[in-house]
Amino acid sequence: MGRAPSMRAHRKFRRADALVRPWREAEFAVVDLETTGLDLARDTIVSYGAVVVRHGRIVVSESVYGLVHPECDIRPEAVAVHTLREADVADAPPSSEAVGVLQRLLTDRVLVAHAAWVETAFLSRAFRDSGLKFRPTVVDTAALARAVGVAPRQHRCEPNLEWLADTLGLPVVDPHHALGDAVTTAQVFLALASRLERLGYDTARSLVDLSAGDRRLGRG
Repeated sequence: MGRAPSMRAHRKFRRADALVRPWREAEFAVVDLETTGLDLARDTIVSYGAVVVRHGRIVVSESVYGLVHPECDIRPEAVAVHTLREADVADAPPSSEAVGVLQRLLTDRVLVAHAAWVETAFLSRAFRDSGLKFRPTVVDTAALARAVGVAPRQHRCEPNLEWLADTLGLPVVDPHHALGDAVTTAQVFLALASRLERLGYDTARSLVDLSAGDRRLGRG
């Protein structure tokens, strides 16, 4: 069982000055979660994967993956997607251990996720249950795809991650596995950020603001 997160958890997840630099000089933590279902009030995390992006590159050596003992039954429809059964996570560490790992990974980094409202909702509850606040700065690859024009702006559904990667000519890594999806999301992020850079969105702050503006339009 991991140690409880230290007082560092109460720091901001990233230094404010990092956001005004060119995005290639900022550090990002790309996170993907698999869960017992998509009911944000009931379901919980069953696995997590994360990769670090530094200097515009994926740092494979700093990737993390872990299983989590769920706090409720895994819905059959969720098993059909990620294939994790009750037996697979019966002896997994509790959510508090995942929180400790992800808190350290996110400190001083910008959180990147695809359709990030899902990850932020589940992580907010997991952090709260561990007595911690979860207030990361967020970049959403679905929002970036809409900003670039790869995904339609008027469509109410989020663009599928595998479809988006394929549309951008990128490989899909181990779909519906938390670490595989984190790597795919990181590749998508780099491709979209590079396109947006040519349109003048060249700082981490500009990518964060694009994502926040997308949320204000009612997506996510």
